[in-house]
Amino acid sequence: MVQTIGAFFSLYLATILLLLGSGLFNTYLGLRLTSLSVSELWVGGLIAIYYLGLVFGARIGHKIIIQVGHIRAYAATAAIVTVTILALALIDNLWVWLGLRFVAGIAMVTQFMVLESWLNEQTENHQRGRVFAFYMVCSSLGTVLGQLSLTLFPTLNYQPLIFVAMCSAMCLVPVALTRRLHPALQLPAPLHIKYFVSRVPMSLTVLFVAGTITGAFYGLAPVYAAKQGLTSSQIAVFLAASVASGVVAQWPLGWLADRISRVGMIRVNALVLAVLAIPLWGWWTLPYWLLVVFSCFFGALQFTLYPLGAAFANDNVDPDRRVGLSAILYMVYGIGACIGPLVAGVLMRELDSSVYFVFVSACAVVLVALVRPQRVTGENLSDDAPTNFVPMSDTLHSSEVVATLDPRVDVETDISFVPVEPEEVKQQADNTDPHEVATLVPSADSAVTGQSSAGNQDHDRADGQDDTQHIDQR
Repeated sequence: MVQTIGAFFSLYLATILLLLGSGLFNTYLGLRLTSLSVSELWVGGLIAIYYLGLVFGARIGHKIIIQVGHIRAYAATAAIVTVTILALALIDNLWVWLGLRFVAGIAMVTQFMVLESWLNEQTENHQRGRVFAFYMVCSSLGTVLGQLSLTLFPTLNYQPLIFVAMCSAMCLVPVALTRRLHPALQLPAPLHIKYFVSRVPMSLTVLFVAGTITGAFYGLAPVYAAKQGLTSSQIAVFLAASVASGVVAQWPLGWLADRISRVGMIRVNALVLAVLAIPLWGWWTLPYWLLVVFSCFFGALQFTLYPLGAAFANDNVDPDRRVGLSAILYMVYGIGACIGPLVAGVLMRELDSSVYFVFVSACAVVLVALVRPQRVTGENLSDDAPTNFVPMSDTLHSSEVVATLDPRVDVETDISFVPVEPEEVKQQADNTDPHEVATLVPSADSAVTGQSSAGNQDHDRADGQDDTQHIDQR
């Protein structure tokens, strides 16, 4: 393990620096605008446009890397991110800020693509699990440190922006001085939307809702905390506690997810999240220490929805289509992260800051209503289900390239780049209840059909029958 870490130390260090600046900036942005009495809608919009840049930038960044190579692409986009941050200290027009944040999202996801391509290209198959795990740890560590670094700045002036710009510039150094060889150029996995909507609609629903909750958290949880009277340092701890708890909770939850029904776990997770938010609806004024306790529980619940949904999806997609699946999951999660801050921002502007947790409860209730064991049948269960639960950090701060490091993916046999045959999609549609339609991607006209639950898989046979009840989504 030490040898693996040492081999990719420069890339891991660049990741930490990149996310340290990003974590601080998102929190600073919400607090700074709140102190200036700017509407919550603007705060949510600035976060949403940034995530939109991350989603679209995955394709744009690939073209940039093809044209100029990895190091030049990384250096150029790091410079662009730095300039967009410093420009915010010189320009007060919020419409210009929207454009700058969109450009920053495109540039930053290109940086992630370079780092993750490098890790993927130069990692042996037997090392993928360890390299992926440590990359996730570095991503989470950078985000947590970014939140905590807010405690270094008692006043919300231009100084945090300078610090973020310094991190953006410093992350250039490890990559520019690395001795590692350039990775080979990779093609982005095509988005076979109809195929995956027909195959794993319930998982896509989980990822979409998880994205709305996470996007709203990064954009508007700082605003909520500020309006509860917390200081900047207290807000930093409030947010860092949530992110750190979400990371730590993935190991015990993963152990459990490999042993019981995943669809049931997702539903219970959502139900507890909905109920836990009720005391924060504005009924009472809670002390700081209790808010931090609540934050820890929220982090453990909200940041584990993505890996649970991803594990559920991998259980129901053929192993040779999982790179394409990861690209779809990333896109759906990112779209949710764009919508969440906007909706929550509107509600908080029109009603009250405590409506943020009403919004969280509402999102969780949607999952409770839609993710039900009765809607699953088992038709699409993959041969290797249940797949191992893989802890994953917040994938809003990464790119779809990192999916190829997932130990559940075999890049040597993956055929995600091969077009899906129409017969495959039609076969899924033939099994569909005509009264049910896809709820996530309106452009996909295929109906919703079976996704399996890989929970409660006891592989012992009795009288030639599998005694595990697999339930498939209809």
